[in-house]
Amino acid sequence: GAAEVVATDVVEAPLAVASALGADRTINAAADAGWVERYGADKGTFDVMIECSGNARALRDGLDVMRPRGVVVQLGLGGDVSLPQNVVVAKELSICGSFRFHAEFALAVQLINAGRVDLRPAVTRVFPMRDANLAFELAGDRQRAMKVLIDFATEAA
Repeated sequence: GAAEVVATDVVEAPLAVASALGADRTINAAADAGWVERYGADKGTFDVMIECSGNARALRDGLDVMRPRGVVVQLGLGGDVSLPQNVVVAKELSICGSFRFHAEFALAVQLINAGRVDLRPAVTRVFPMRDANLAFELAGDRQRAMKVLIDFATEAA
């Protein structure tokens, strides 16, 4: 496992969820202007970065805080991103894309069903189907919501 898990975001709510799910440390990149310089000093801090947002700035800042020969796993889909090849080459970084909805899905379901992964901290609220519009409204607000679920079974009962 990882010696330390650090989560970054520009919104406090997802950082609180990351802490609840076990992150050792969180960084609000919007509030902490010097985080890249601190973690990028002395050739970087992190061996592995998993970038899930698809945000170009998150990926770019992440490259600066990586140690030489680190591994960057790109999950987020944000469109075309320009990468500073000098940083990638000088640090000999490995960049790996991973599509998160194929073979991993069955394993994820097994781990959740077995109780080995508790996702409850990530669920902001569960709505019945009749309130789907409210669910989508809340889901669109990153300040208030992480994951919003619609329960289809409630209507059938």
